[in-house]
Amino acid sequence: MIDDFLAADAGNLTEVEAAVRAAAAAEIMPRYRQLATHEIVEKSGPHDLVTAADRRAEEHLTAALTRLLPGSAVVGEEAVHADPSVYDALGEDAPVWIVDPVDGTRQFVHGEPGFCTLVALAHRGEVLASWTYAPALGEMAIAVRGRGATLNGAPLHSGSPAPGAVLRVAMSHPDYTSDAQKRALLGLRTEGIEARPCGSAGLEYLAVACGAQDAVAFNWELAWDHAAGLLLVAEAGGTQSTLAGVPYRITGGNALPFTAARDAATAGAVLTALRTGAPGSGPSGA
Repeated sequence: MIDDFLAADAGNLTEVEAAVRAAAAAEIMPRYRQLATHEIVEKSGPHDLVTAADRRAEEHLTAALTRLLPGSAVVGEEAVHADPSVYDALGEDAPVWIVDPVDGTRQFVHGEPGFCTLVALAHRGEVLASWTYAPALGEMAIAVRGRGATLNGAPLHSGSPAPGAVLRVAMSHPDYTSDAQKRALLGLRTEGIEARPCGSAGLEYLAVACGAQDAVAFNWELAWDHAAGLLLVAEAGGTQSTLAGVPYRITGGNALPFTAARDAATAGAVLTALRTGAPGSGPSGA
């Protein structure tokens, strides 16, 4: 079933792209810079926000994506917030759509353009296709396992940093990290690495896939933030690894922090730096 759905001549990937664009057009962009106070709600704290756009876009995508692929499940950020057991679908046998309706909600709330919608299709723990759509920026990045990655239809190639160049790394934002997690990222404050807090995770991955940024380093593992971007980086020629030296798993239990980078040498340099700041790190989530 899943192979037929992903066949290049089936037209389904184009329909998914259309569904992502339609959800943004109907539910996100009409609220961009137009949010009323009652449409913004705190979840776990002042830096963890959800808006009417998040909820409505996820509902829109859930209906559209399961209609395109009957028998599939959806693991969406807002659905999991309401019922954590929804996340278990990642380890089950049905194909799963992984959805972050508005990645970069804080930027969206502040009226900034740096937000995106993330959709990934996974089966038995493997991410097979992904869509990263930044409607305010007019950017649509698509990746299909084994078939490469594109941005607005043009092939993406991550390339490699220039020899000896300072590595540009986006890391977990301090507002979203505990004191222990902040200490774990201190290893990036070292010679040869220029680290800064991340914005939208999806757009940070896109920057790596484009070669505009050298790596990311994150210490939370929720699949909707990472599944789409990790495939995008991989299909653009990059790589990724957890602190244990093995790939990130969407089902969880990863040794954190983890990195995605333009090439293996960059990933190795970032992991070396992270290990100096996180001795004894093990599986965790945020």
